[in-house]
Amino acid sequence: MLSPFVVLLAAIGIEVGATTALPRTRGFHDLPWSLVVLGGYALSIWLLAVVVHHMSVSVAYAVWSGLGTAAIAAIGVLVLGERVDAVKLTALGLIVLGVVVLNLHAAH
Repeated sequence: MLSPFVVLLAAIGIEVGATTALPRTRGFHDLPWSLVVLGGYALSIWLLAVVVHHMSVSVAYAVWSGLGTAAIAAIGVLVLGERVDAVKLTALGLIVLGVVVLNLHAAH
């Protein structure tokens, strides 16, 4: 098997891609895009389930949700035209910091 961290990064990338495609579903009225989003979420969760056989669920989920949230926020600003302010940047920094601390703690 690939490194659990590589599989986790794949799960994050797939989830971020599915979330980025979410507006194209038009509230799940566009069937092809809806299937892309639902399939992406299902594949991402399946990969996360594979990962938790090799690392603690608390660390895997924290990395999955934290990095996914930060990536979606960045895509929202850079690609989807969402606004950015100091509060959003601070909150994202705290998420990333939390993921780093959890990983460092799990390594001990």
